[in-house]
Amino acid sequence: MTTRFGFRTLLTIAAATIAGLTAIAHGEAPLALGSTRITISGTSNIHAYTATTSTVRLVRAELAAAPADDLWSSMLTPGGIAALEIAIPAASLTSPREGLDKNMHKALKVSEHADIVFRIARVEALDGGAAKLTGVLEVAGVERETTIDVTTARTAAGLVVSGQTTLLMTDFGIKPPTAMLGMLKTDPKVTVAFETTLRVPLT
Repeated sequence: MTTRFGFRTLLTIAAATIAGLTAIAHGEAPLALGSTRITISGTSNIHAYTATTSTVRLVRAELAAAPADDLWSSMLTPGGIAALEIAIPAASLTSPREGLDKNMHKALKVSEHADIVFRIARVEALDGGAAKLTGVLEVAGVERETTIDVTTARTAAGLVVSGQTTLLMTDFGIKPPTAMLGMLKTDPKVTVAFETTLRVPLT
């Protein structure tokens, strides 16, 4: 029984190894998301507010060619990324302010469009670990081309990517939420800040 279990385990490991090598040969980046935090900040005529989430999915990661010895350098090489897609469950965004979540989730149409999605089309590496991410941002079912300035830093945990951008709710067909019979009105401008760690998963 022990020998049979060991043989099956060996086959499983071999199959996983072959699958991993095949993925690399086809340019798929063996990546996973580590710790992540996304914060949306805005203002109203009464008070400022924030909403945060740490729930993010890496939907797809693919390099234009098989990665070199240094995966991070391959990703930051011009044209190095063929596809990189990240999804944020809109309903996971929460705020410490009472009553804000319900209005925010309604404005984001979470029942119809569960995810906020960013499909990165290209990465422009700049000096000092800075970069520009350009792609399509989908919010509440509406897509807009978006460019985000980011900084990158290599750590023992992986590649830490952080940045922020300013968006208008109205660009995505979102009506700025109101409350208190219209006495509270939110500004359509919001700032989205994030920090995430891209890492190579343990096999």
